[in-house]
Amino acid sequence: MLEDAKATKTRIRTAHRQRRAALSPQQLEAAGAAIARHGAGWAASLAGGSPATFCVYFGVGVEPPTLPLISALHTGGHQVLLPVCEPGRELAWVFWNPEAGFEQSRYAPILEPKGDRHGPDVAGTAAALFIPATAVDLSGNRVGQGGGYYDKFLGHLATAGKNIPLAAVIYDEELLPAGEIPEEEFDRPVPAILAPSGFLPLDGHR
Repeated sequence: MLEDAKATKTRIRTAHRQRRAALSPQQLEAAGAAIARHGAGWAASLAGGSPATFCVYFGVGVEPPTLPLISALHTGGHQVLLPVCEPGRELAWVFWNPEAGFEQSRYAPILEPKGDRHGPDVAGTAAALFIPATAVDLSGNRVGQGGGYYDKFLGHLATAGKNIPLAAVIYDEELLPAGEIPEEEFDRPVPAILAPSGFLPLDGHR
């Protein structure tokens, strides 16, 4: 009996979470520094020397560390929007600064920034999006955290005609061969990944 799409994604997500759990603090620190370096370089190429706004997420636990990237963007003079999970699998966005505090989300196992919340219209002004994933294949299919928040958010942007550059942040081992991740009706393929080894446009987006 063939494995259905949801079961395949669950299997992939579980396997990569188990591998992530074995990462050492030194590996996490090195990954965060490399992601920040490559991500800030991509952001600079998009901003063209001017201040810009970027949507990023705050990686927690053994997720790819994004705080170094967030800090690098802020230091570079950019504004950073971080997500907050709302009812109905919606995302709100808060402008981050180094003094901003975090609190546990009511709806997901993540930390969220404190501050005034903004909707997709504000996020839609971003120069680029850095979104979470547990795996991506070379076709651009993505396995997220399973909540569906980002697929819904990206759907809102598409409906509004916003074609914002984006990259899914993963570890190098989480880039899979083309076609390995099934695509479901509401999935939104990603055009690029950001990993410790660098920024990579995916097939069909080079």
